[in-house]
Amino acid sequence: MGIRDAFFEIVEAVTPWSVVEAEAPAEESKDDAAEETQTKDEEPPAKEAEAEEAPEEEDEEEDEEEEEEEEIVDPKETLEEECKNSAQCAPVKHHFDDCVERVQQQQGEGEATEDCVEEFFHLAHCASACAAPKLWSKLK
Repeated sequence: MGIRDAFFEIVEAVTPWSVVEAEAPAEESKDDAAEETQTKDEEPPAKEAEAEEAPEEEDEEEDEEEEEEEEIVDPKETLEEECKNSAQCAPVKHHFDDCVERVQQQQGEGEATEDCVEEFFHLAHCASACAAPKLWSKLK
């Protein structure tokens, strides 16, 4: 792993707008599936079957309601993004952008000797400092 890969992993790990990927759910083992089929084959008495169906229907309705709800947007991310593009953080952002361009040119030539981690942290600090007072007013 080169310096370039390490740099991009660090930047990706600390950026609040990075993509989050979930792992796939674990598959059921064959033993669990066999137990489920055995229990399904054994039919409970009619009263118990009706009692079991009612909670399942309620659970399905609750699941549908939860799916319909909108995802909550983190106000911190929105405020920090606004602050990064504001006049307050403009000098720091300009310095970071210049550094990124320099590093990309160096990588194109095959001689990348610099990274922009320090500049990135300065930009993140500026955005956090700018967003903090606004964030406290939005939190309950």
